[in-house]
Amino acid sequence: MEVNMSFSHDMDDEYEKLIRRMNPPRYITSSSSLALLRVVIDNDSCKNATVIRVDSANEHGILLEVVQVLTDLNLIITKAYISSDGCWFMDVFNVTDQDGNKVTNEGVLDYIQKSLGPESCFISSMRSVGVTPSMDHTAIELTGSDRPGLLSEVSAVLTHLKCNVVGAEVWTHNTRAAAVMHVTDEETGSPISDPERLSRIKALLCNVLKGSNKSRGAKTVVSHGVTHTDRRLHQMMFADRDYERSDNNEYSDEKQRPNVSVVNWCDKDYSVVTIRSKDRPKLLFDTVCTLTDMKYVVYHANIDAEGQECYQEYYIRHVDGSPVKSDAERQRVIHCLEAAIERRVSEGLKLELCTTDRVGLLSDVTRIFRENSLTVTRAEVTTKGGKAMNTFYVGDASGYPVDSKTIDSIRQVIGQTILKVKGNPEELKSGSQESPTRFLFGGLFKSRSFVNFGLVRSYS
Repeated sequence: MEVNMSFSHDMDDEYEKLIRRMNPPRYITSSSSLALLRVVIDNDSCKNATVIRVDSANEHGILLEVVQVLTDLNLIITKAYISSDGCWFMDVFNVTDQDGNKVTNEGVLDYIQKSLGPESCFISSMRSVGVTPSMDHTAIELTGSDRPGLLSEVSAVLTHLKCNVVGAEVWTHNTRAAAVMHVTDEETGSPISDPERLSRIKALLCNVLKGSNKSRGAKTVVSHGVTHTDRRLHQMMFADRDYERSDNNEYSDEKQRPNVSVVNWCDKDYSVVTIRSKDRPKLLFDTVCTLTDMKYVVYHANIDAEGQECYQEYYIRHVDGSPVKSDAERQRVIHCLEAAIERRVSEGLKLELCTTDRVGLLSDVTRIFRENSLTVTRAEVTTKGGKAMNTFYVGDASGYPVDSKTIDSIRQVIGQTILKVKGNPEELKSGSQESPTRFLFGGLFKSRSFVNFGLVRSYS
């Protein structure tokens, strides 16, 4: 579908100022490096947000780099105006902290300046956006078909192989599961580097991921240098084609479905992507990450997320300079953006666990969840200073509301002060009536699994 459009949207003062700055910032560039030269942080011009202006030489992926820095600091982007139609890049972001206040912490402001300002010089020919080598853990990437008890089984295998999980991010979407797990050797606390041991870990985990599902594959990758975890999870699920939706896997509630449209603006050879969805943290990162990894360049954008709904508008072309060329390509962009938004949706009850870290902790906790008929829709596992700080989003395996008695029972086993509930189970009654066929990454598994002599088996 093609339409004629005019670039005459409502723009507030910040965007008008941005457009009027027609003299490009001076920039330093060479065949191997790029420096962002001007970052202005303004806490005066807007009464309810900190305004961050970024001017730099333009390069594909720069927008994602900036958004990634802001979201990694857990800042909320309430508005954004983006313009990179030429050899320079000029953006304005209105941000707040998680409490909706201006950003006044000097440490955070200094980090933004150092990460995006003149001191931030990276080698473009060697660095992919978000690639951070790690010397303190081994990263294991897992993708496969989701099923009940999978996270519990994976954790049990790692514990059996004397691997300590020091960090993990787990996503599930559209019957698929992806995880990035950071592990160390149980005895030394160091990364695992022995090739034979790594091969054994990969083989056993791949067997667990495959399960009995022969229609879709499973994949295990071990790495000592890992891409930014959130971006890597998007890439893994995209490669796994989780955006492909079958006829029997439609939305249970169409009102929750993101509204994504793609039309061509003939006069300017742009494709205009419009997204309306419920707002949530890191939403802008998820959409920009997906467009970047699909090889689209954002030339202009307008983001408004000051209410409960977020409006995003992008003017894009493919890296080859062309707009969307066919209806098939248009549908693919729509489906991929829908998937990117859905992957991080926090369905279920939020549980936070904080306790002294130990080997096998994740395995024990997920086993208890599974034995109490809970599914884990998403998980974040972190370890700092010998403390494990884990967040789980859980629901009932049958698709019905979580029973408060079940949560009380689990907390009694794990510890009332160790496991805390962020929310009321009663609140799930109106939104958790999902199809029981959606198992998600962890849940009631009606067969027991065990590890014996390096083999993972299950029996009824």
